[in-house]
Amino acid sequence: MVLLKMKFTQQRRVRLAQGLWLLSWLAVMCGAFIFCLGVYLKTELLRRAEVMDNAEIHVVPNILMMVGLASIGTNWVASRVCQDSMDASRFPRWKVLLLVWFGAAALLCCLLVAVVVLSYALQGRLEESLKVGLRNGIRFYKDTDVPGRCFQKETIDRLQMEFRCCGNNNFKDWFEVQWVSNRYLDFTSKDVKDRIRSNVDGRYLLDSVPFSCCNPASPRPCLQHHLTDNSAHYNYEYQAEELNLYSRGCRQALIDYYMDLMNSTGPGVLSVILIQISVLVSLRYLQTAVDGAMALENPEGNSEGYLLEKGLKETLEEVKANVLDMLKFGQVDPAAEESPEAAGGEKAADSPTEKAASPPSTS
Repeated sequence: MVLLKMKFTQQRRVRLAQGLWLLSWLAVMCGAFIFCLGVYLKTELLRRAEVMDNAEIHVVPNILMMVGLASIGTNWVASRVCQDSMDASRFPRWKVLLLVWFGAAALLCCLLVAVVVLSYALQGRLEESLKVGLRNGIRFYKDTDVPGRCFQKETIDRLQMEFRCCGNNNFKDWFEVQWVSNRYLDFTSKDVKDRIRSNVDGRYLLDSVPFSCCNPASPRPCLQHHLTDNSAHYNYEYQAEELNLYSRGCRQALIDYYMDLMNSTGPGVLSVILIQISVLVSLRYLQTAVDGAMALENPEGNSEGYLLEKGLKETLEEVKANVLDMLKFGQVDPAAEESPEAAGGEKAADSPTEKAASPPSTS
């Protein structure tokens, strides 16, 4: 049973080859777009690597970059096949390579679908990674003189100002950590001593936040110290007052940013998948139509093009059998061939036996 058979005249084959050539170059540009998309996403993730606990989410841009480069190569090959399809002397050289091409094109489509699925499936991993990474970033905010953490304060401050956020979940996260380094504390001060003694872990905790949490859009000057003390500020009530700080936590801000970025790639990736499938199907029709015309020894005559020569089940079984045959062909049977040294050894071993078996000569 031939699957999706179509009739092709010489003129129709030429039009198919011309249209497929244009479609192939469109797919090449789509491959470049996918690669650039992966590079951009990878760059954005690396910029926030200090506030991420792991790099599992990097699998998405890595696949995009790999598929983009592979798509450029495979669709360039498709354009060359289209050029040679009208030349009876040059087209047969593509016969074996096209089998590999169809497998590679199908794999690219599967990988692009996997990218779309992973973009949604890894949201939970991204959230957990940011939760742990931001918690550590806030905890190490004060360690400006510790090697490896010197720029942690700058990273957190720039992050809070750029994404208009404060803390991990909210601004109260800063109340639970000592974010002022001991080198800037006056340990002769009674207030400093009392605060350190009142804490079980001996930390200097404040109901304050860094300056980067202040919202410049607020009409009131920034209040970043003594936030829970109503008497410390005029006309101020901590519970009822809408503080002039960013209310959103940085974890939620980053999750929204990255998920919007990955979700926006979904329609683009799906469009590339449709184009890639169109190239694959069109090239299969062109290949079978040209092969049919050459089989009739009339390159300008009518021919038939199809997707599968047999049914889907029979085709899969045939492909499986061909792969197994190729694997068997590549294996060397150790019992089939013997080395010359082994053969010489056997002959040398047989010589004493033959001499012993022969009767001694009588003098």
